[in-house]
Amino acid sequence: MDMNVNTTSLPLFAENLVDKVLESVLCTSSRATPPCPATQSFSSSSSSLRSHASTRSFPTAVAATRSGTAREGTGSAVGEQQQQNNSTAKEYFLFPTAKFLGNLPDIMTEFIYFGPGPAKLPTEVLETMQKELLDLNGSHVSIMEMSHRSPEFNTVINSTIDKARKLLNIPENYKVLFLQGGGTGQFAAVPMNLIGRTGKADYICTGSWSSKALKEAQKYGEANMVHKKLEKYGSIPDPSSWCLNPEASYVYYCDNETVEGVEFQFVPETNGVPLVCDMSSNIFSRPVDISKFGLIYAGAQKNIGPAGVTLVIVREDLIGKALPITPTVLDYAVMAKENSLHNTPPCFAIYAVGLVFDWILQNGGVQEMERRAKQKAATIYNLIDGDYYTSAVDPNCQSHMNVPFRVKKDEGLEEKFLKEAKALGLLGLKGHRSVGGIRASIYNAITPEHVEKLGDFMKSFKENNP
Repeated sequence: MDMNVNTTSLPLFAENLVDKVLESVLCTSSRATPPCPATQSFSSSSSSLRSHASTRSFPTAVAATRSGTAREGTGSAVGEQQQQNNSTAKEYFLFPTAKFLGNLPDIMTEFIYFGPGPAKLPTEVLETMQKELLDLNGSHVSIMEMSHRSPEFNTVINSTIDKARKLLNIPENYKVLFLQGGGTGQFAAVPMNLIGRTGKADYICTGSWSSKALKEAQKYGEANMVHKKLEKYGSIPDPSSWCLNPEASYVYYCDNETVEGVEFQFVPETNGVPLVCDMSSNIFSRPVDISKFGLIYAGAQKNIGPAGVTLVIVREDLIGKALPITPTVLDYAVMAKENSLHNTPPCFAIYAVGLVFDWILQNGGVQEMERRAKQKAATIYNLIDGDYYTSAVDPNCQSHMNVPFRVKKDEGLEEKFLKEAKALGLLGLKGHRSVGGIRASIYNAITPEHVEKLGDFMKSFKENNP
């Protein structure tokens, strides 16, 4: 093939396509990749595309090519040079034959984000958001501009509630609310709304989040830990050792501790005392018998949407008993009466949660999410041999959502693991600062195929770093 191709003869759509590739891949990429010939003349001191990206040269070259000359003020010589470089870059992408073979950047790498929250969203959901962002369902208004009092947003919030009810089979005597303040806001909202009945509450503390919730609740009443304080998180105390107070207004626990990777595989028995559960990180990952709970809440940013909204499912008979000091925006009675629209809600986040619910429904519901969760978790746990890869979590309560592990308990080796994983597109694997090591968060949007790639890397890393 003659590589001296006149790219000006390309159809306009092809020119624009190449321009976009140059802008997005060569200029904005944060990954260091082998340099292509077109970038060589932009910097004599660096050979990585990351260095070239910092100069932001390609948008200028692209603009010059579109207009047939350099941008005003750049000088004709510079413009000609940029056009020449741009032409070379187009050849590089359009005709990757033997002339450049072996030096072509890996622009097809799939990046997989294993972060604990905010976490990965399904690609289909992000694409729908992108498509609808400027005009929601023919309204000519973006969801980010839309009035929360409009009929269009009323449809959004009500349909999202209906989907939540369908997915979890929520009984009619439960209200579904969308509040602000995150899970931490509910640390205070729960006792302020519920503890007033007796002034007492029981807490099961199996990790960082339930312990923080207890500390917050102690500001509003007599909140007690029902078991001996754990010296180290990684297990669930035997229920036979719990000292439950029959006069407690509620019993509280966190279903899945994201930091330590501890997940309940059973629903605690409270002998009639309302059960409150923080399901922020595993809600909609498995079926739940809502009738066993007085209240469930979940910050959206781990498994059901972007940060900014908190889902609350509360039994109606528990509403209306808030302490006088309860802020209006955290009062379940007020928010239930006004369908979570007492004040301006996080409209975009609620809309996004609805799209995630659509995605779950289209992919088999929570039953299928549970099957996938077990498959994904097994892929990683089967590689944790107790020697090279180790876990401090009791196997009886290992999380299906967050899998923390160490690499030979060697921080230097773990840093190498993270660096090499990132180079392969496996992102967000660093463990929590209080625990260290590695943590793979494998929420619903992470597919079994994604986890297989992580598993393959774990195997190869072990082989290459004995």
